[in-house]
Amino acid sequence: MNYGEPLAEERWIQLVRSAHSQGVRTFLTADVYGNGAADTLLGRALEGLPRDSYCLVGMVGHDFYSARRDGAKGYPRFSDPQLRSAVDYGSYLRMATEKSLERCRTDHFDVLLLHNPDQTGYSSDSVWKPMDGLREAGLAERIGVAPGPANGFTLDMILCFERFGSLIDWAMIILNPFEPWPGSLVLPAAAKNDVKVLTRVVDYGGIFHDDVKPGHTYGTGDHRAFRPAGWIESANDKLDRLRPIIRKYGVTPLQFACGWCLRQPAVKSVVPTLIQEVGSSAKRIEDKLAELATLPDLPLDADELATIASVGDNTGCMHLKGAYHQHTTAPVSDQWGLNPDLEAVGRRWSIDPRRDLVPSH
Repeated sequence: MNYGEPLAEERWIQLVRSAHSQGVRTFLTADVYGNGAADTLLGRALEGLPRDSYCLVGMVGHDFYSARRDGAKGYPRFSDPQLRSAVDYGSYLRMATEKSLERCRTDHFDVLLLHNPDQTGYSSDSVWKPMDGLREAGLAERIGVAPGPANGFTLDMILCFERFGSLIDWAMIILNPFEPWPGSLVLPAAAKNDVKVLTRVVDYGGIFHDDVKPGHTYGTGDHRAFRPAGWIESANDKLDRLRPIIRKYGVTPLQFACGWCLRQPAVKSVVPTLIQEVGSSAKRIEDKLAELATLPDLPLDADELATIASVGDNTGCMHLKGAYHQHTTAPVSDQWGLNPDLEAVGRRWSIDPRRDLVPSH
């Protein structure tokens, strides 16, 4: 995403090893990040550390081995019918997992997530049986699903939990105090199906690091430059309204955001993005890591949670991906229409896709 300033490889490796020494023991990579480069770099950083001293989370699902990148849309999902039929899903998933493990210099993932699935990935036995097969083969101790990178996929996630909850251990969603919608809609279903949730973008594009201010300078190609104009000013205003709660507990905004996430149903882990912002006055990424490493419990009470919910409410703020009632053409990689199964999911969980999953402003 080109967030902030690029880090020299040796500084990045030292950051990972410093995280390990400070007690941050969960590291996440995806095979498509840099077409394997992220795996390789993380493997270098973790080399020599006892394998049972950290948790390695991997993600597979984008076929960058045999397909071409489609511009900003990225690489197609491995389950794209133009690439292979369902009978070949298992062989692809095993190949991609083994190659990712080789780059990470290990023999297993502690958690392996299905990365940005299409409609087939959320709903088909032909995907989840081979995913479970990877666990049976010892290539992963736990498996799960990681939608995105955009917001949405609400009904699809719940359907996935209901169909494959006996197989799925973990799910990763976007969630933070300023982006409770739509991610929070899937949390009750995750809890009911005993699926643990890992939340990403906890920092809300760097706002909770408290060094993204009005007039912020982006690095070249920074993905955040595509956000709507005024988002930084709006987010800082919200943050200022919550500072009395943050000061009460003596925490940093990042620790506050992480603590809020961990108070939500089914949420067991948080993954904020650590960004070295542009400029000499920006907070050092090493200091951001130290905040994460010293994350305290945050016993927010009911009144405080209600205040946070009021300030951070983002319902209807954007178009969502996944199942959408106005999508009437053929499914594409990240958008498809409703079907009877998804409509039934909405009724079971009191989610009206025409009311609760649409942009309103």
